[in-house]
Amino acid sequence: MGIFHARCIVENPRRRTKRAVIPKILVDTGSEYTWVPGKTLDRIGIAREKKDVRFVMANGAQITRSVGFAIIRLDGFFTIDEIVFGEPGDLTLLGARTLEGLNLQVDSQRRKLVAAGPVPAAAPHRVRD
Repeated sequence: MGIFHARCIVENPRRRTKRAVIPKILVDTGSEYTWVPGKTLDRIGIAREKKDVRFVMANGAQITRSVGFAIIRLDGFFTIDEIVFGEPGDLTLLGARTLEGLNLQVDSQRRKLVAAGPVPAAAPHRVRD
């Protein structure tokens, strides 16, 4: 896919005026969750809703982190998602779940995020008389 970064805003869903600009977040479709420094999330009042969530790192090491809920905004798109409270040494990542919620996909040739198009939905169920 190639490595590239994006700019996003993380917002507290309970107090929308509390937000932080993340000027350089690594787009990582290999990560399920979005990871943001815990100090940033604490500063805007994001609550640690889940504690000691287990994660497996790319090198096989297992770690635990706290997870909360945040609104993530990127280029006019937004979604609410679970977000990991990163600790010193952790990467700042925009994960696959957030990308799906934003309805964005990776354009690997141009190394940027683009609209994914219409969201798939189930066909309507017809009731026969």
